[in-house]
Amino acid sequence: MRNSKRLEKLLPLLNSEANTRRISMVESCFGSSGQPLGVPGRVLVGEGVLTKMCRKKPKTRQFFLFNDILVYGNIVINKKKYNKQHIIPLEEVKLESLEDDNQYRNGWLIRTTSKSFAVYAATATEKTEWMAHINKCIEDLLRKSGKKAVEEHAAVWVPDVEAPNCMHCKKTQFTLINRRHHCRKCGAVVCGPCSNKRFLLPNQSSKPLRVCLHCYDILTSTKPNNSNEVPQKDRINADTSGEEDSDDDEETAKGHLESPKFYGDCVKHDETQ
Repeated sequence: MRNSKRLEKLLPLLNSEANTRRISMVESCFGSSGQPLGVPGRVLVGEGVLTKMCRKKPKTRQFFLFNDILVYGNIVINKKKYNKQHIIPLEEVKLESLEDDNQYRNGWLIRTTSKSFAVYAATATEKTEWMAHINKCIEDLLRKSGKKAVEEHAAVWVPDVEAPNCMHCKKTQFTLINRRHHCRKCGAVVCGPCSNKRFLLPNQSSKPLRVCLHCYDILTSTKPNNSNEVPQKDRINADTSGEEDSDDDEETAKGHLESPKFYGDCVKHDETQ
């Protein structure tokens, strides 16, 4: 009995030490290219490889779910080295399940205020596990903070391959000369003339971003003083921040789609409380 009670007292400490080691390992895998992740109260809930739909094509990315943030990065050496670290606060995340189609299965949308994208798991079971754990972390975080869920999220970009022609004018055919652009408001793929105006979208950037003519008309009609509109003289040379999806910058090693690891069945445990 004494040994059993001692073990019960040691378990929280052992779990804490294991959590600290796991977070330290994640930090070392990102190296100097990543931000420090070890903060008081932060717990690594799970990790695994997901296929992320990038602008040009789907690519494997390593994801780490913490109790307050979602982190992902490019795989340089599987389980050893990652770069291009992205950190998403869970309090601004909303998940939306995607229906399977012939080419892509077991997917869902990760929507945030600044960027939204689709990810795909290897199996339906893994999709269910990921979504359940992420949603549970979001619910717990919002309940503890007393904050309300974010209602406005960035649009999901339409992949380049799905738009051979401009989605606005329907005429311009994209080539090496006629480049594709994405409207930051609706995510549509449009040509240069159909997206030659900028508008300040504070949730996405501190600088004006490219929007299509349709969204521009809507945005300016809902802003009586047009305070977010870019002056005419600055439109052509306005900042094109976020013009490229940083995930498309380089090709990295392919991650093995192994089953994700979740440290302790926190979902079932909390539901029985």
